[in-house]
Amino acid sequence: MTDMTRDPLDPVTFEVLKNSFITAVDQMSEQMLRTCYSFVIYNRDFSNGLHDAQGNSVAQGNQDIAVHVGTLHFTCKDVIRVFEGEMMPGDVYAINDPYAGGTHFSDVRLVRPIFDDDKLLGFSQSNGHWSDLGGSVPGSFDVSARDMFREAVRITPVRLFREGEFCHDVAGMIAANTRDPASIIGDIHSQASATHVAEREVLRLVAKYGRDAVLQGMDEVQDYVERAVRQRISALPDGTWETVDYIDRDPGAGEGMIPIRIKMTIKGDRILYDFSGSHPTISSIYNSAEGATFSAVVAGMKTFFPDLPLNSGFYRVIDIEADEGTVVSAEWPIAVTGFLMPFEKIMNAIFEMWSKIMPERAIACAFNLEYLLAGGTDLRSPEKPMFMFYEWLPGGWGGRNGKDGSDVTTACFGTGLMSQPNEGNERVNPTRTSEFQILRDSAGPGKWRGGCGVQKTSVLLESENAVMSYICDRERAVVWGVEGGLPSMPHGLSIRHEGESEAKWLGSVFSDYPVQTGDEFARPTAGGGGFGDPLERDPEQVREDVIDDYVSIERAARDYGVVVREIDADLCEYEIDRDATDKLRAEIRAERLNWARMPPEEVAELYRKGEIDALDAVRRYAVILDWDSGELLEKTTAQFRESFETRSVAHWS
Repeated sequence: MTDMTRDPLDPVTFEVLKNSFITAVDQMSEQMLRTCYSFVIYNRDFSNGLHDAQGNSVAQGNQDIAVHVGTLHFTCKDVIRVFEGEMMPGDVYAINDPYAGGTHFSDVRLVRPIFDDDKLLGFSQSNGHWSDLGGSVPGSFDVSARDMFREAVRITPVRLFREGEFCHDVAGMIAANTRDPASIIGDIHSQASATHVAEREVLRLVAKYGRDAVLQGMDEVQDYVERAVRQRISALPDGTWETVDYIDRDPGAGEGMIPIRIKMTIKGDRILYDFSGSHPTISSIYNSAEGATFSAVVAGMKTFFPDLPLNSGFYRVIDIEADEGTVVSAEWPIAVTGFLMPFEKIMNAIFEMWSKIMPERAIACAFNLEYLLAGGTDLRSPEKPMFMFYEWLPGGWGGRNGKDGSDVTTACFGTGLMSQPNEGNERVNPTRTSEFQILRDSAGPGKWRGGCGVQKTSVLLESENAVMSYICDRERAVVWGVEGGLPSMPHGLSIRHEGESEAKWLGSVFSDYPVQTGDEFARPTAGGGGFGDPLERDPEQVREDVIDDYVSIERAARDYGVVVREIDADLCEYEIDRDATDKLRAEIRAERLNWARMPPEEVAELYRKGEIDALDAVRRYAVILDWDSGELLEKTTAQFRESFETRSVAHWS
């Protein structure tokens, strides 16, 4: 907090310093982009930060991804805890500990203390996702892991540079426990150089404005954000809002979704997020430690305050309560590498609650991030035989109040991510992309439809001893609509082995699956959920979606009740049958409550007979099945129907 006995900075100096701190972090990012070794970091799976001498966050960059920035102050404070009193200029420390406020083991942070002579001014921190940290599978995402010992190398605070000298022994030990040690060493130097960039910029500001002014600026930018957030919260009505979202399953506990319950209370100028009643930790990596849960809360709430900078001032108004031992408060040694699955559920739940408070910013559920990881021997590249393929795809965000959702956008956990270029992946990995396009009918129908997802199909080329893992969710807790909008579609991956004619559905979560040269793997990403009753969507907008190939003629009729006729597809000429549309919409209005409450086993039988598809099952009948066998998932369906009744059915006129 600012020392109240001293005069505040003049407005011009304050504004210059505030923006200079942010620019310094942006320059760290530019340094990493130009010096990193890992393809995953090059695609912006990284974040940087500037901290004061106590470890509090002073500034983040303009493209730093949300999932990281709410945790950087925790890991900085843990470094201080371990090395306080021993730090010297030129030191750089590493940490990736999720139980000390980090995210997961793959996110490795390098922290540099910044000194002016013998005075500690603060810290710069660079966080990058290393594509492999050891563990039982390539990429370090083993969904069957129950504890951290099968996940990755846990790095508690350790010195990597001592007064500017590289600690080869420590760095070598860490790198030797990964599947790509050369890249790890390269990324260490890249991140260390990024922290040096911020140090250089802070000392430049000290030379220009003086040490005391810079330190005061670090305090005042936090106070400024705190003051602004408190003022805005105070202007809102006191009250309590609550909701629930789900993780698909606990692989070791049978069928049934895993609830994450959140109750948000505004009282005066503070906000409490209460996770009481959330499910205990599960026998998978889909658990979140407290630091990541805090970050999810911050990321979700910050979405509704886009104009404010983000630093520790924002955090001061937030309180979080969570029962011990739940999926949102996992402790050592519970597995947490897949924390992103509860993370995005928390974000979307917070979107839903804040949409009630700020309806002008209201938004439906966004698609779920997915990771595809494969590793093995690259027969094309004898000089670097081990490959580590690590890829994510964009998808659709939820429909908004008065506007369709964003199409083909990176996940809400980190919009600073890039959509990985096919050419880059093909150069560094034995893969070839045969299809990558916007996925028709992936968007959740609504008065304002969700954004569209994508379909990507790839082939594994010359390789040996390769295995694949897929880390995703929302195969069962399907992306939901709000205010009467409809869900999107189930996530999942299919594979067609070399020499086989039919593809095999593997679903949304598996690890260590053997693959070989010639195998073709295809995965869609869901669109966003719909906002508002799809029967209220302007038929002309539906026709435009058909022209754009976002919606098929068949689903225009089934989801929107709009009858579109093809005149000349090559010329994009389609027309609406107005009379038939009015009749069909009336029929759907008369029947849809019955569809939504039809006995689930009858729906499952229709699916098994091929009379309906997965989109019909989730959008019309609110039934969740094993999408391969057609087996009814009774408990999951009951949970999904409860959500469907609240978010969709209750808003139909």
